[in-house]
Amino acid sequence: MLSLRDLNRATLARQHLLSRHKGEVADVVHRLAGLQAQEPRPPYLGVWTRLEGFERDDLHAALHARTLVRATMWRATLHLVTAADFAAFRPLLRPVLESAARRFDGVDFEAVVAAADRLLAAGPMTFNELRPRLLAEFPGAYDRALGYAVRMLTPLIITPTEDRWSFPRDPAFGLPGIAVTPAEPSSLIERYLAAFGPATPADVQTWSGLGGLRPVMEGMELERLTDAAGRELFDLPDAPRPGGDVPAPVRFLPDFDTLILGHADRTRVLAEEYKSRVSTKNLRIKAVFLVDGFAAGTWQIKRSGKKARLLVSPFTSVDPAALEEEGQRLLAFAEPDAATLSIEEVDGL
Repeated sequence: MLSLRDLNRATLARQHLLSRHKGEVADVVHRLAGLQAQEPRPPYLGVWTRLEGFERDDLHAALHARTLVRATMWRATLHLVTAADFAAFRPLLRPVLESAARRFDGVDFEAVVAAADRLLAAGPMTFNELRPRLLAEFPGAYDRALGYAVRMLTPLIITPTEDRWSFPRDPAFGLPGIAVTPAEPSSLIERYLAAFGPATPADVQTWSGLGGLRPVMEGMELERLTDAAGRELFDLPDAPRPGGDVPAPVRFLPDFDTLILGHADRTRVLAEEYKSRVSTKNLRIKAVFLVDGFAAGTWQIKRSGKKARLLVSPFTSVDPAALEEEGQRLLAFAEPDAATLSIEEVDGL
């Protein structure tokens, strides 16, 4: 039987949050099967907190080399993934993405996708540029529905630029130019467990958006475990499970971090009583910091002139000194040109 702390430490070990990975940026992104990338900056911070010696230019270069790509993936949301994972797993997600697209009625999806492929063959476009062109071909249609259908059903990647976090506010989407090599669902499950396990089929479904995975998992050669509530958990044989007594350092996770979104039951990292303080009504997932392996508060960076402040809002009493070293490192990475760095405790971030 695995206790809550056992589950916590097992997942943190796989997320490179007990000790930072020593290697390349693509190694971390591959290991996590992607990082949520709704906004440009969070993936940089998500890699920084997991990779020793990480420099901004490392990720920037990988994006421009297309070793890594930013694209619509898990749960029909933008993720940073390896080009190989985009090619292997994007086809598996088609049912999820088709379902998302059908939130709009009266759209000839096949015709819209064909039109988008033809238009984008000329080069990447922002959706503000693409929607009017689609509307010219489908007069009377709802332009947002046309754009959303393309975003869900046409495999696209976002074109990186020289912006600080590699993408502008209104980025251009383009055809990937990557040969698709569809993977089997069992491969997806193995990758998930390597990053988030031990886990239930519901956990895998919550992370990926795909249903019907229990029969696949039951047919795989996976280890069967139980948690403190008696639920059956699946895991890879010999996967790291270091035990609940292993120390866990302070870590700062960015907005929308993959760890917070990776399970149906988030209590292995985020206590139920704090869930409403992290997930907002408009579906934003706030940045959190971990103390002893668990979410202990939220944080954000405020910049004014040459001064950068890390504002922390603990859920319970937290020794400010415990956050100082890692917080200063975070500020130095996120705001390298700031002359003054400080950490302040505030209420209700």
